[in-house]
Amino acid sequence: MLGYVIKRLLNAVLVLWVVITITFGLMHAIPGGPFTTEKNLPPQVMANIEARYKLNDPLYKQYTDYLVNITHGDLGPSFKYQGRTVNDIIKESFPVSFHLGLDSIILAIFIGIPAGVFAALKRGKWQDRVINFFTTLGVAVPSFVLAALFIEVFALKLGLLPAAMWGGWKNQILPAVALAGMPMAFITRLTRSSMLDVLGQDYIKTAKAKGLSALNVLFRHALPNSLIPVVTYIGPMAAGILTGSFVIESIFAIPGLGRYFVTSIYNRDYTVILGVTIFYSALIILMNMLVDFIYPLLDPRIKLGKKEN
Repeated sequence: MLGYVIKRLLNAVLVLWVVITITFGLMHAIPGGPFTTEKNLPPQVMANIEARYKLNDPLYKQYTDYLVNITHGDLGPSFKYQGRTVNDIIKESFPVSFHLGLDSIILAIFIGIPAGVFAALKRGKWQDRVINFFTTLGVAVPSFVLAALFIEVFALKLGLLPAAMWGGWKNQILPAVALAGMPMAFITRLTRSSMLDVLGQDYIKTAKAKGLSALNVLFRHALPNSLIPVVTYIGPMAAGILTGSFVIESIFAIPGLGRYFVTSIYNRDYTVILGVTIFYSALIILMNMLVDFIYPLLDPRIKLGKKEN
């Protein structure tokens, strides 16, 4: 187990290095820079600004300096938010994205899994067809369309919920549901498909033949094995949602990490782009590792770090 963990950590470092290298190269391949859009700046002032942020250094030096700073946990200063570092931006904005993402994950999991199980048990019946209809809509309709529809109906026409901003629990309902729509539908379909496959296995038929109750067969034998592909999907999905949906946070004017990432692209704020990308990649890697450790809990036959003969 220890060897497996060390191997995964080394792979994580390698992946992060590749992500940093590619992102750094792509940013500097685009013509212009963070301050090229500033108006009426004399060349001498522009040169002083670039010297202050070391943008006039050769690219290889900027790259190596950035790597050295990362090893010390320093993601650098923001070029557009004066007096703020990337660490400060992530520290302030990520809790908002985390709160919104956690609400969405809870909705997606605790509605999607039971709905998928129910649809599998009612296969071919009207309940199954109704659930399949709504899950198809959930997968097909983008989250920003749901967000606009929710604002139009529940905020503007009915006046039940706020249309934007971040504050009390009422402000969280519309963005959380809009963000959870597609993952919830996908989890429902994935759970249904996996459950139908498991229910057709021989060991389920054997368990029924032994006289076990339907609930015992479902929760003790069928459900844990059917959740393996669901957990595989939930890992990277959770990382993406917790980091913040760029579109949803922009639509609802939520001061989360995703909104900063979008504005940093517009502003060519190199350090914010790199910092958020690194943070997002690290979160995905962490969630994937967590998924691997959950596998043996669902299926004891799975042994981490061991190859089957």
